[in-house]
Amino acid sequence: MKQKIIEFCQSLGLDTIGMIPCRRFEELQGFLMERQKKNLQNEFEESDMEKRINPMHYMENGKTILSIAFPYYYEGEDSCWQSDSNGFSIYTRRLDYHRVVRGYLDKICAFIESQGGNAIPLVDSNTLPERYIAYLAGVGFIGRNNMIITEKYGSYVFLGEIITDLELASSDKRHFEQIGDYVECGECRICYGECPSKSINAHKITPNICLSYITQKKEISEQEMSLLKGNVFGCDFCQLKCPYNLRAEQSRVKEFAQLAYMNGEMAEFAAMDNKFFKEKVSMTSCGWRGKNVIKRNALIHLADKGEDITKYKGDSAYINGYIEQLTNKGIKKKQRFQ
Repeated sequence: MKQKIIEFCQSLGLDTIGMIPCRRFEELQGFLMERQKKNLQNEFEESDMEKRINPMHYMENGKTILSIAFPYYYEGEDSCWQSDSNGFSIYTRRLDYHRVVRGYLDKICAFIESQGGNAIPLVDSNTLPERYIAYLAGVGFIGRNNMIITEKYGSYVFLGEIITDLELASSDKRHFEQIGDYVECGECRICYGECPSKSINAHKITPNICLSYITQKKEISEQEMSLLKGNVFGCDFCQLKCPYNLRAEQSRVKEFAQLAYMNGEMAEFAAMDNKFFKEKVSMTSCGWRGKNVIKRNALIHLADKGEDITKYKGDSAYINGYIEQLTNKGIKKKQRFQ
């Protein structure tokens, strides 16, 4: 049965799959409690510890968790990102992965059910430690940049999970204590030097100053604005020069072909109205955050380049407030150098 499921996934263009027993991840409890004490947990994470470590709250009689990597890198379309970036991370320049991945998981669940099992699909917006599950299942390893990295596709992958009541998996072959050895990274520390905010470094990982996280916050401080480095949504600095990504193979998931308009001029996104957002941006992987956060970050991007952003004022008090703040910041900066 396990081989049948793997072959069905491969027929869909998915060839990086792993399976582990569905169990409580007791070994994570101390680590997660320590993160909470140090205020390293952000608002996007589940605060209920039991839900973080116990997948059985999704399926009481769950026996196996499938972890599946969905590659999204398209050579040619994405290789120019570093030299010709408008501030959108590579993963945001295509259809919303929540919908795409869920569509594939639904097909796999239907196949499992046709074989006599029950199955439920999960993607991103769930309580499970997805990267840890992928690590245990052998889908990839967790690198020094805290991302799951696969041999074939590097870190350019989305993750999806399926919980089933079929017993398919052997015992976990990896252990929590081994993650920090970074065996697969070897002596490489390129990502430490590339991270603009030093969210990742040799001493600790501080996710709450990660630029990707900051671009997604509803409210950001003046200091956080100065950290963005032109990023509008997401951040790829730690990925772009990773040796595993330099040799990443192209995705076979056709739905992840790049949307050309996401390479558009930043002024388009700074000025976008509801129609532009609904017809174009809302269907991407950054669309879930809504129009105004993306507009705000686009305005910060333009302001950093010295452009006059007052012309983008409109009916939104939220946007106008940031325009005023950015304009005053620019005036003060000029005065310091006069």
